[in-house]
Amino acid sequence: MKVVILAGGYGTRISEESKFKPKPLIEIGGKPILWHIMKEYSAYGINEFIICAGYKQHLIKQWFSEYFLRNSDITFDYSQGKNDVIIHRQSCEPWKVTVVDTGYSTMTGGRIKRVQEFVGNETFLMTYGDAVCDVNISKLIEFHKSHGKIATLTATMLEQSKGILNIGGDNAVKSFREKNIADAAPINAGYMVLNPEIFGYIVGDDTVFEKEPMEQLAHDGELMSYTYRGFWQCMDTAREKEMLEKLWESGQAPWKVWD
Repeated sequence: MKVVILAGGYGTRISEESKFKPKPLIEIGGKPILWHIMKEYSAYGINEFIICAGYKQHLIKQWFSEYFLRNSDITFDYSQGKNDVIIHRQSCEPWKVTVVDTGYSTMTGGRIKRVQEFVGNETFLMTYGDAVCDVNISKLIEFHKSHGKIATLTATMLEQSKGILNIGGDNAVKSFREKNIADAAPINAGYMVLNPEIFGYIVGDDTVFEKEPMEQLAHDGELMSYTYRGFWQCMDTAREKEMLEKLWESGQAPWKVWD
């Protein structure tokens, strides 16, 4: 199963760092938050990723192009007039990573639509490139398979300005809307499982995935929630980055589900 990660936005609320790099490359403990998210999935044996890049997308491609070298012991041998490279040891994850330039100003739905050819006609995972979580990915996938609907999202209870969910007793999402300051309800935490039929709900580059597609899915009875009460945290601001950094440095980062 492949993981689609949305990593193309501007990150304006953490502009002190995002003006130099895309938000998914902002580091926690010396590694981009994107790396942390990928390690979460890799802990469950999921190692194929499609990165929906946009803003400063060349830096994401550069980071992955250098990742193998940074994690290897290598001899560069020019003694015979050639550039022979000998790999002695490498500690990279068994990842296959496709980085796609999905456009500078493309909306979230448009970015997903643009990677359809790389996803193929199969169920896939999707999340945002700026939030970490310790949800059990295997159980999430099992839940998705059990109900037979097009989409499953992870719902959590946090005071965040994310999409509000009206969830029925059967875990079906009855409606989807944006959150306001007076709300105290489950929010969309990402960490979704999507069937390929999802592409039919997305019109083009201007489609905001969290609006028309998800609202229509809810209306059609095709959107289910996997309610989760563990750890989830986005990194929208410098304060949130500092909090995640402190958790990592303390050795108590809940999202570190790998050895």
